[in-house]
Amino acid sequence: MSDFAGKVVVITGAGSGIGRALALNLAEKGARLALSDFDSVGLAETVRQVEALGAEVRSDHLDVTQREAVLQYAEAIAAHFGKVNQIYNNAGIAYHGEFEKSEFKDIEKIMDVDFWGVVNGTKAFLPHLVASGDGHVVNVSSLFGLLSMPGQSAYNSAKFAVRGFTESLRQEMLIAKHPVKVTCVHPGGIKTAIARNATAGPGEDLAVFAEFFDKKLARTTPEQAAKVIVNGVQKGRARVLIGADAKFLDAWVRLVGSGYQRVVAEIAGRVMPKGK
Repeated sequence: MSDFAGKVVVITGAGSGIGRALALNLAEKGARLALSDFDSVGLAETVRQVEALGAEVRSDHLDVTQREAVLQYAEAIAAHFGKVNQIYNNAGIAYHGEFEKSEFKDIEKIMDVDFWGVVNGTKAFLPHLVASGDGHVVNVSSLFGLLSMPGQSAYNSAKFAVRGFTESLRQEMLIAKHPVKVTCVHPGGIKTAIARNATAGPGEDLAVFAEFFDKKLARTTPEQAAKVIVNGVQKGRARVLIGADAKFLDAWVRLVGSGYQRVVAEIAGRVMPKGK
């Protein structure tokens, strides 16, 4: 049996991409799954696939931006399974647009889902993780939580915030000597529908940007990403980098410091799709 056998694992954003791949990976390892997503259709398909593997699963439609709903969800999951061991705060959305042209509402939406969704899930489940005696918080940031890109100011803000929040939380758990490990995940380009499902600012051609992301940037499959994440969780790592792109660029930014910004701006100005 694996280290995950019998553990109660909560995964948000489980209806597709990395979330679905995590559910399938952990189902094969004998975990008991609490899966949620805003996309009920995608979530139902994930449930069908994990049930085919014989996993015990509960699924719930959940909007991670609705704090009271998330708090109630945590209590419901703990009551249903009797405990909660791990939460993977994976739910997220993307947005592409220059800050100068973006609306406040577009930036707020990204922050609500990608940052506050992580905070809501962590806050709601943390008492149950502590009580389990064997807890783990896994928060999904991004390569864009390690370096910034033009056109990604909103997404960068959320993912840098997830990184800072998660690293601080890990230190607090160590100081308090709580039985809770904390891991921050930084995926590079993953072959998911996140770019195709993104929103875009005025003058941006989302279809062109999505095609650019899928063909030029997405190199790692969700299944590969899930395997790396689960391995990192099993080893209790503080930070998990996914993909050669994430590993290379993380090292490069730490080496050159703020000088990376001018280089990225020059390259992006040449190769990234131009707005209308």
